Amino acid sequence: MMDPRTRAQELMRCDLCETAVVQMHCDTCLVNLCKACVGEHISTGESKDHKVVKFQDRKSTPLYPECSTHSKERCKMYCKQCDIPVCISCIESNQHLGHELSRILRVFDEQKDIFIKERNELNDTIYLTYQDIASDVQNRMSRLEKEYRDLSTAITKHGEDWHREIDKLVKKLKSEVDEMKNTQLQTLQKHLDELNKTMSDIKDEINSTDVTLDTNDLSKLFTITFNVQRYRNLPPKILLSFPKFIPAQIQGEELKKLFGSLSSSSFTSDKHSYSMKSPQKSPEAGSSPPVNQLLDEPQTVTTLHTGYGRLYKVACLSDEEIWTRGDDNTMKLYSINQGSLLKSITPKSRNIPSDIAVTKSGDLVYTDYDVRTVNIVKNEKIEEVIRLQNWKPRGVCSTSSDDLLVIMFSCKKQTKVVRYSGSSEKQTIQFDDEGKSLYLPSRFNTYYITENRNLDICVTDCGAKAVVVVNQAGKLRFRYTGHAPAQKNRSFYPRGTTTDSQSHILTADPNNNCVHIIDQDGQFLRYIHSGLSDPWGLCTDIHDNLFVAQLSKVEKIKYLQ
Repeated sequence: MMDPRTRAQELMRCDLCETAVVQMHCDTCLVNLCKACVGEHISTGESKDHKVVKFQDRKSTPLYPECSTHSKERCKMYCKQCDIPVCISCIESNQHLGHELSRILRVFDEQKDIFIKERNELNDTIYLTYQDIASDVQNRMSRLEKEYRDLSTAITKHGEDWHREIDKLVKKLKSEVDEMKNTQLQTLQKHLDELNKTMSDIKDEINSTDVTLDTNDLSKLFTITFNVQRYRNLPPKILLSFPKFIPAQIQGEELKKLFGSLSSSSFTSDKHSYSMKSPQKSPEAGSSPPVNQLLDEPQTVTTLHTGYGRLYKVACLSDEEIWTRGDDNTMKLYSINQGSLLKSITPKSRNIPSDIAVTKSGDLVYTDYDVRTVNIVKNEKIEEVIRLQNWKPRGVCSTSSDDLLVIMFSCKKQTKVVRYSGSSEKQTIQFDDEGKSLYLPSRFNTYYITENRNLDICVTDCGAKAVVVVNQAGKLRFRYTGHAPAQKNRSFYPRGTTTDSQSHILTADPNNNCVHIIDQDGQFLRYIHSGLSDPWGLCTDIHDNLFVAQLSKVEKIKYLQ
C-alpha cells in the first residue's frame, strides 16, 4: 500500500518548473520542488537559510487564504494600509504600490499573540469574575428560599390562630353556598329534563314521518299531522347569576395590628456592585466582616430539652425547626419554640448516624460510617446517594451550590474532603502545597465540616485540635488552633462548627465550655460562654441565631445585632 504522505505527489507538481513531480520541500520558503530545481531555488536569494527536506519530511504547511480578486491564487502577503491579505498577482498589478507589505505569517503571529492575551484574560479574569458573580447569585437564591419558606411558615402559623375564631362563620358561609348551588342545580336539572322530553318527542315525530313516507298508501300521507311550529318556538335560556364572596374588612385597628401585614418585595440593580476580578489577587486578600455587629452580651432566646442522653449535632431546617442527632440511632425534628417533637427518622441500617445536615431544599442528609453510605431523606423516605468502597464517611454539609461536602477516612490512614454533585465526585481535597495531609488521619478522630459564605471549606479536626480552612479550590488558607486564655484555660478541643452571614466561623469547645468566634481570615473575635456546659454541635439559621447542642438540650442564642 502506498504511503499516504507520498500519495499526494501524484497530483502535485514542482512550483518552479511546474512539470516535474514534487520530491522536495523548502521549509523556509514553503515551496514545493523537484530534485532538478533545488539548486536553482537555493541560488535565488543566497542570504536565506533555505531548509530543503524531502517532501514527506516537510513541516506542516499553513493553508494560506484564497485571494478574493485572483481566483486560485493564495495570499502569502498582507497589506497593512488596505488591511487585507494579498497574493503575488495583486502585488504585480501595482494595486498596492507604496503600501507596507508584510509576510502573512508574521501578521498571523502578531494576531495570534493578541488572541492569546484576550483568551487568557477571558480564562483568568473575566470567567473567574462571572464565576464569582454566579456564586453570589446562588448564595442569594439560597437565602431567598429560606427567607420565603420561613415567611410562609410564620403566616401559616399565625393564620391557624385566626382560623379558630372564624371557623363557624366559614362553615355557615359554605352551607349557604351549598344551598345556592343545589337550588340552581335543581332548576337546571328540571330544565334539562324538559329538553330531553322535547327531544324525545321530536324523534318520535321524525320516526313516524319516515314510516309514512315509506308506504305506498296515499291516504296515510294525507293524514299526517306535523307539529313543527310547536318546536320552532325554542325554550327560554336559563340565565344564572353566581354569588361572589366579598371579603369584609376586619373591624377594629387592634385586630389588624394583631394579625400583621406583609411588606412588599422589590428588585433593584446596582451597576457598581461587582468589579472585575484581578488574576493576581489571592483569595486570602478579602476583607474581614465588621466585628461591631457582635453583641456585647449574647442572649439565650429559648431552651429545648430533648430525649437524648447526650446530644452531638444540630442542623437548622428553619428558625423554628431543627434536626438533632444524639447517642441513639434516631434523628429527631423538633419545634424549637413549641418544644415539641415533630418527626423521627431511623436509618435503614439501624446504625447511629455519624453526622447530619440539611440541603437547600430542606431535605435531611446523614452519613452512615459502618455501611459507608451518605443518605438523603425525602418525604420520610431514605435514599442512598453515595456508597463508598475503601473510605468511611464522617462529617457532611450541604453547600450554597447544593453540592455535598463529605469528609472521610480510609483504612490506609488517610483523610480527605470530597465534593459531590448528586452521586458524582467533583473535587477532592487532601494535601497542602507541600504534599502533606491537610487533616490528621485517625480512625478515632472526629470531624465536622461546613462551608463559609465566602465559599471557604471549614473542618474541625478534633485530633489535631485545629480548625482547618481551605478556599474553594482546596488551597490551605489558615489553621485556627485556639485563643488563650479561654474560660477554663484548657487546651483547645474543637467540635461542632458553623458559619453566619458575616462569614464568621463559630466552633464549639467543650473543654472550655465556650464557643469561639473567628473572622473569615482566622482572626479571633470573642467567646460565647455564658451558661454553656459541654457545648458540642452548632448550627445557625438565616437570622444568625445560634443553636448550641450541649448535654441533652439545645439553646437558641442571639449573638449578633
